[in-house]
Amino acid sequence: MTDPRTLAEHINRGLRDLVLVLRRVSLGQPITTQQMAVLGSLEAGPRRMSDLAAEHGVRLPTMTRQIGRLLRDGLVVRGRYADDARVVTVELTPAGGERLLRARERRIDHLTERLMALSEDERGTIEAALPALAKLFADS
Repeated sequence: MTDPRTLAEHINRGLRDLVLVLRRVSLGQPITTQQMAVLGSLEAGPRRMSDLAAEHGVRLPTMTRQIGRLLRDGLVVRGRYADDARVVTVELTPAGGERLLRARERRIDHLTERLMALSEDERGTIEAALPALAKLFADS
């Protein structure tokens, strides 16, 4: 059994490689990987700007700039919290949902091709690891 520190190093390296692969797949797309992540955060409904910034690990001014670009492109709309008009919310537009879907499909298609190159046993190993990975990556 690998010690947790060594395992963490391997996971860190693997995640870095995966992120780079997915970024390369996204080259030439109308949205960046960061914009895709923000749009994905809005799928469940409107969100507060401060909550988005916290989720993505950025400061509020950084998220505000990111939202500004999405707003300019018609992918999100701003709103106000019903109980407190000072609170700014952001919501996905139909165009934003469609753009997210297309970008996600491209990533999934690429990953499907990569998975098809693995043996059935290798795919089974990855599938078996998914519950533990979900637990590892869950917010604590």
